[in-house]
Amino acid sequence: MAISVGDKIPNVQLRVLAASGMPEPVNSHDVLAKGTVVLFAVPGAFTPGCSMIHLPGYVKNREALKAKGVETIACISVNDPWVMDAWGKAQGADGIVMLADSGDFTKAIGLEMDGSGFGLGTRSQRYSAVLKDGVVQEINVEDGPGVTVSACEVVLGHL
Repeated sequence: MAISVGDKIPNVQLRVLAASGMPEPVNSHDVLAKGTVVLFAVPGAFTPGCSMIHLPGYVKNREALKAKGVETIACISVNDPWVMDAWGKAQGADGIVMLADSGDFTKAIGLEMDGSGFGLGTRSQRYSAVLKDGVVQEINVEDGPGVTVSACEVVLGHL
Protein backbone atom coordinates (compact mmCIF):
# COMPACT_ATOMS: atom_id res chain seq x y z
CA MET A 1 0.00 0.00 0.00
CA ALA A 2 1.31 3.43 -0.93
CA ILE A 3 2.12 6.01 1.70
CA SER A 4 -0.63 8.57 2.25
CA VAL A 5 -1.40 11.79 4.09
CA GLY A 6 -0.90 11.36 7.83
CA ASP A 7 1.66 8.56 7.50
CA LYS A 8 5.15 8.90 8.91
CA ILE A 9 7.97 8.26 6.45
CA PRO A 10 10.05 5.12 7.10
CA ASN A 11 13.56 5.39 8.51
CA VAL A 12 15.65 3.90 5.71
CA GLN A 13 19.29 4.29 4.76
CA LEU A 14 19.88 6.47 1.71
CA ARG A 15 23.14 7.80 0.28
CA VAL A 16 24.60 11.13 -0.78
CA LEU A 17 27.98 11.83 -2.30
CA ALA A 18 30.28 13.35 0.32
CA ALA A 19 32.82 16.10 -0.42
CA SER A 20 35.45 13.34 -0.48
CA GLY A 21 33.77 11.89 -3.57
CA MET A 22 32.69 8.80 -1.68
CA PRO A 23 29.12 7.68 -0.89
CA GLU A 24 27.95 8.60 2.57
CA PRO A 25 25.00 6.87 4.23
CA VAL A 26 22.24 9.07 5.63
CA ASN A 27 19.06 8.00 7.37
CA SER A 28 15.84 9.24 5.83
CA HIS A 29 14.69 10.54 9.22
CA ASP A 30 17.84 12.63 9.57
CA VAL A 31 17.31 14.28 6.19
CA LEU A 32 13.54 14.25 5.71
CA ALA A 33 11.92 14.24 9.15
CA LYS A 34 12.97 17.63 10.52
CA GLY A 35 10.86 20.69 9.81
CA THR A 36 9.06 21.30 6.54
CA VAL A 37 10.44 19.28 3.65
CA VAL A 38 9.49 19.07 0.00
CA LEU A 39 10.52 15.70 -1.39
CA PHE A 40 10.17 14.81 -5.03
CA ALA A 41 11.02 11.56 -6.76
CA VAL A 42 12.04 10.86 -10.31
CA PRO A 43 12.28 7.55 -12.18
CA GLY A 44 15.81 8.32 -13.37
CA ALA A 45 18.44 11.02 -13.34
CA PHE A 46 19.35 12.40 -16.77
CA THR A 47 16.12 11.07 -18.29
CA PRO A 48 14.17 13.53 -20.49
CA GLY A 49 11.17 14.47 -18.32
CA CYS A 50 13.26 14.51 -15.18
CA SER A 51 15.99 16.69 -16.72
CA MET A 52 13.88 19.04 -18.82
CA ILE A 53 10.91 19.63 -16.51
CA HIS A 54 10.88 18.04 -13.06
CA LEU A 55 14.23 18.95 -11.45
CA PRO A 56 14.52 22.29 -13.31
CA GLY A 57 11.18 23.40 -11.83
CA TYR A 58 12.50 22.88 -8.32
CA VAL A 59 15.83 24.54 -9.18
CA LYS A 60 14.02 27.58 -10.60
CA ASN A 61 11.62 27.85 -7.64
CA ARG A 62 13.85 26.88 -4.70
CA GLU A 63 13.82 30.43 -3.28
CA ALA A 64 10.03 30.62 -3.57
CA LEU A 65 9.76 27.32 -1.67
CA LYS A 66 12.10 28.62 1.05
CA ALA A 67 10.02 31.83 1.26
CA LYS A 68 6.98 29.65 2.02
CA GLY A 69 8.75 28.00 4.96
CA VAL A 70 10.28 24.95 3.29
CA GLU A 71 13.50 24.13 5.11
CA THR A 72 14.69 21.22 2.96
CA ILE A 73 14.15 20.43 -0.70
CA ALA A 74 15.16 16.89 -1.62
CA CYS A 75 15.19 14.91 -4.84
CA ILE A 76 15.26 11.12 -4.60
CA SER A 77 15.77 8.47 -7.25
CA VAL A 78 16.67 4.81 -7.44
CA ASN A 79 20.17 5.60 -8.68
CA ASP A 80 23.67 5.59 -7.26
CA PRO A 81 25.06 8.62 -5.39
CA TRP A 82 27.60 9.44 -8.13
CA VAL A 83 24.84 9.75 -10.73
CA MET A 84 22.65 11.83 -8.41
CA ASP A 85 25.54 14.16 -7.59
CA ALA A 86 26.58 14.57 -11.25
CA TRP A 87 22.98 15.21 -12.28
CA GLY A 88 22.52 17.79 -9.52
CA LYS A 89 25.69 19.60 -10.60
CA ALA A 90 24.67 19.49 -14.28
CA GLN A 91 21.31 21.01 -13.36
CA GLY A 92 22.65 23.69 -10.99
CA ALA A 93 20.72 22.12 -8.12
CA ASP A 94 22.68 23.79 -5.31
CA GLY A 95 20.62 23.73 -2.14
CA ILE A 96 18.64 20.67 -3.21
CA VAL A 97 19.60 17.44 -1.44
CA MET A 98 20.20 14.77 -4.08
CA LEU A 99 19.36 11.42 -2.47
CA ALA A 100 20.34 8.06 -3.91
CA ASP A 101 17.94 5.26 -3.02
CA SER A 102 18.89 1.61 -3.43
CA GLY A 103 15.15 1.02 -3.74
CA ASP A 104 14.53 0.40 -0.04
CA PHE A 105 12.85 3.76 0.63
CA THR A 106 10.76 3.57 -2.54
CA LYS A 107 9.61 0.05 -1.67
CA ALA A 108 8.91 0.99 1.96
CA ILE A 109 6.53 3.75 0.85
CA GLY A 110 4.91 1.54 -1.80
CA LEU A 111 5.74 3.72 -4.81
CA GLU A 112 7.95 1.43 -6.87
CA MET A 113 7.30 0.87 -10.56
CA ASP A 114 8.55 -1.58 -13.13
CA GLY A 115 10.63 0.37 -15.63
CA SER A 116 12.15 -2.71 -17.25
CA GLY A 117 10.31 -1.95 -20.49
CA PHE A 118 12.59 1.09 -20.74
CA GLY A 119 15.69 -0.77 -19.52
CA LEU A 120 15.48 0.79 -16.05
CA GLY A 121 14.41 -2.10 -13.84
CA THR A 122 12.56 -1.30 -10.63
CA ARG A 123 12.40 2.46 -10.08
CA SER A 124 10.36 5.02 -8.21
CA GLN A 125 7.12 6.42 -9.48
CA ARG A 126 7.23 10.16 -10.06
CA TYR A 127 5.77 12.07 -7.11
CA SER A 128 6.10 15.05 -4.83
CA ALA A 129 5.39 15.21 -1.12
CA VAL A 130 5.25 17.84 1.57
CA LEU A 131 6.47 16.51 4.90
CA LYS A 132 6.26 18.12 8.33
CA ASP A 133 8.56 16.51 10.90
CA GLY A 134 8.46 13.30 8.86
CA VAL A 135 4.68 13.13 8.51
CA VAL A 136 3.13 13.33 5.04
CA GLN A 137 1.03 16.48 4.69
CA GLU A 138 0.53 16.14 0.93
CA ILE A 139 1.43 13.51 -1.66
CA ASN A 140 1.07 13.94 -5.42
CA VAL A 141 1.72 10.80 -7.45
CA GLU A 142 1.71 10.96 -11.23
CA ASP A 143 -0.76 8.46 -12.69
CA GLY A 144 1.08 8.20 -16.00
CA PRO A 145 3.90 9.73 -17.98
CA GLY A 146 4.59 13.44 -17.70
CA VAL A 147 5.10 15.96 -14.95
CA THR A 148 1.80 17.47 -13.87
CA VAL A 149 0.68 16.92 -10.26
CA SER A 150 4.24 16.57 -8.92
CA ALA A 151 5.61 19.74 -10.54
CA CYS A 152 7.08 22.38 -8.25
CA GLU A 153 4.54 24.95 -9.38
CA VAL A 154 1.74 22.68 -8.10
CA VAL A 155 3.47 22.22 -4.74
CA LEU A 156 4.00 26.00 -4.45
CA GLY A 157 0.30 26.54 -5.08
CA HIS A 158 -0.58 24.25 -2.17
CA LEU A 159 1.84 25.69 0.40
